[in-house]
Amino acid sequence: MTGGEFDAVLFDCDGVLVDSESITNGVLRSMLHELGWQVSQEDCFRLFVGRALRDETAIITAHTGFVVTEEWLEEFRVRRNEALAASLEPIPGAVAAVEEINTLMDGRIACASGADLGKVQLQLRKVGLDGVFAGKMFSGMDLPHSKPAPDVYLAAAAHLGIDPTRAAVVEDTVPGVMAGVAAGATVFGYCPPDSLAHHPPKALLDAGATHIFTAMAQLPSLVTGPVRTAG
Repeated sequence: MTGGEFDAVLFDCDGVLVDSESITNGVLRSMLHELGWQVSQEDCFRLFVGRALRDETAIITAHTGFVVTEEWLEEFRVRRNEALAASLEPIPGAVAAVEEINTLMDGRIACASGADLGKVQLQLRKVGLDGVFAGKMFSGMDLPHSKPAPDVYLAAAAHLGIDPTRAAVVEDTVPGVMAGVAAGATVFGYCPPDSLAHHPPKALLDAGATHIFTAMAQLPSLVTGPVRTAG
């Protein structure tokens, strides 16, 4: 991509549209503490943010001896959803940025998350973005492979009828950036200052992000104007 407008903008959900990572990670950390693993907040973010929990169960077993069951995962989802429903907020500026981009792109946007679809729907409904993404929410858990594999971004691009190499992807974690790059998209890495829940700029750039931005108000002009390669 050398510049000009993209054909579509594909958004990650957690950490990009909704400020959910601290909530979700807090529930997970509590449950890991209950299993006897006194994992720190920093390590819990480092090990689990940006990845599907079902793909990381070996780490839990290695630290606790507990073989993760579907029942345990379901308990996590229930406790997580209760916490999200009670206190979830949008990423600052995300709602306005999405609405502006949706208008500029004539509706050619989608949400492509590694989380389960029920969580994505709950979160977007909670922050008032379910309308603009209606019929355009995709979960990596419904596909053969979740992030960092490209499946969810390829599915979103196919649904919109666009070449994935003409898509802008908005991500905040290394696995997400890797997924967008593997799909052939141009990836914009969101990294607000001093955030534990977002991977640092260098990590996002090393994973293949084209540009780093720190505030959602910057995004509409980035994805509808010439693309500048970060150095």
